[in-house]
Amino acid sequence: MNNSVKTDDVIFNFFKQICDEKNDQKCIDLGNSWIKAMEKNLENIEANLDEADKEKHENDIKNNRDHLNSLKGKNSTEWREYATKCMIEIMGKKV
Repeated sequence: MNNSVKTDDVIFNFFKQICDEKNDQKCIDLGNSWIKAMEKNLENIEANLDEADKEKHENDIKNNRDHLNSLKGKNSTEWREYATKCMIEIMGKKV
C-alpha cells in the first residue's frame, strides 16, 4: 500500500482550508501565504535551472509569476471563489 502524501491532496486540503475559514482576515492570510509559497517554489525552480532551460521555460515562469501577481489583493470572497475553482479542477483530474 502506498502511504505517500500526494501533492494534489495537500493542495486540495489547503484550498479547502481557505474555503472553510469563517474569519475573513484569516482567509486572506491563507491566500497570501499560498502566493508566498508559490513564489518561493518558482525561485527555487529558477535557481536549479541551467541557462538553456531558463530560456526554454522563461514564458512558463513568467506566466506563473503573472498569475500569482493577479492573486495579490484578493478579498476573502475572491479567495474562496478561487480556492473552490482550484478544488474542482483537482477533483476533475482524479476522475
